[in-house]
Amino acid sequence: MTHTIPQENIDVFGPDSILRRLVGEARWGLAVARATVLEAAHPQIGAALMENSTFLTNPWRRLRNTATSSRRLLDPDPRVRDREAARLNRLHSRMSGVDAQGRPYDATDPAARAWVAATLFESTVTMCRLSGDALDADAMRRLYAEHRTFLTLIDGTSDHLPATLHEFWPYYDDIVEHRLENNEAVGAILYRLFANVPAPPVLRPYPVVWAAGRAMAGPLATAITIASLPEAFSRRVALPDLPGARTLMQAAYLSTALATRHLPESWTRVEFFMGLLDPSHHKGAGPWETVRRRAGKAAALARLLTPATGGEDDQVTRSADRFFAEVLDQTGDGYLRWPDLAAMAREIATRLDLGEQEEDRLFQAYAAWWRELQSALDSDGDGRVTRAEYAASAARLPSTGLVKIADVLFDVTDVDDDEKIDSEEYLNLFRTAFHRDLAGNDDSYSRGAFVRQFVSFMSGQQHSNAYISLLSSG
Repeated sequence: MTHTIPQENIDVFGPDSILRRLVGEARWGLAVARATVLEAAHPQIGAALMENSTFLTNPWRRLRNTATSSRRLLDPDPRVRDREAARLNRLHSRMSGVDAQGRPYDATDPAARAWVAATLFESTVTMCRLSGDALDADAMRRLYAEHRTFLTLIDGTSDHLPATLHEFWPYYDDIVEHRLENNEAVGAILYRLFANVPAPPVLRPYPVVWAAGRAMAGPLATAITIASLPEAFSRRVALPDLPGARTLMQAAYLSTALATRHLPESWTRVEFFMGLLDPSHHKGAGPWETVRRRAGKAAALARLLTPATGGEDDQVTRSADRFFAEVLDQTGDGYLRWPDLAAMAREIATRLDLGEQEEDRLFQAYAAWWRELQSALDSDGDGRVTRAEYAASAARLPSTGLVKIADVLFDVTDVDDDEKIDSEEYLNLFRTAFHRDLAGNDDSYSRGAFVRQFVSFMSGQQHSNAYISLLSSG
């Protein structure tokens, strides 16, 4: 089937935008996953991913944030678009350095940003073609113009992307054949992305069942992604060509198209599938929240019935050790470094859609805490703290920086400035309802109570599912 788009001029971000429509469909995830592989193969982008991102430990977080950011950039309200573009530029301005081969990289590099837009465009075209919804020439030109506008919004210009669709294809082929490389980031996406699909809430109490299903489905998803990549790229980086993979890939794309046409629209939206994998994506109570709460109560009961072993200091050390693994080690390298805390700050800023002033306060607070940690624990000055060092000293560490972080979180959450976080504000921060017994009849957090719980959690002394959801790498 071929789509024909009306000839009249339409606002590129208006209701008739091709890109805006596709971004809301769950099947666009196929295009995003494919594009992410091609992005990561670019030396600049691959280095930025490996040095500054949490992609290795939680690739699904980046895909989720990419979907969220894309929807904001395509919002009908230009203020929302401009705010998100400014946030992305601030985020990328903090990502620069030198890769393992001594080559400089910069996430604001305009040529690299143009390649991101190029891969999204080409992968979207490929998704439509493989799904049996091939775009006609006019629709393809429209879609390309939308991607150039998309790039202009972020970068201020689209000069590094060819001006016409006719010029685009030679540019794209040249980069695929001569610029891309098989780096660590490509391997992480292809072989870790689908191996780390988070379990839907209903299966979280059954990790063995989920692991078995994922062990079978993960390699299939990887094979489908590889089979959809440009042949020149696959040859260049020596990706395997598995028998039957192309047939499987075509069936997968056609199936998603049929689902989009025939299933209820609410079932084929990206929000539906993100809600299955990440219940915190949906605000408010729902079936997944009910399941999560019941599981949490059962776990709490089990802890009460299990005899305690060791002294209080041993319990604090075990709690801090668990906290290090679940929350602090965002990059998964076994150490606590500044990129770990910066990743945590980025995740909070993205989720809460912070403005420049609030975001700067948050990063400065995390930087202050990092200086405290370095002073207390980094005795050899190598810029990192081990898991054992942190666990052994967590309860005695300085907390001035943590108080600063808590104050920022409280201020950005307390939108009505009444010095309390009510249930609605709490929901906006954590995407879950209150799940603790509040003192008295006042259904709210005071600043003091909020800061105390945050500091207790961040020092590894008190477990909190809400903060795990907000801050963890998983």
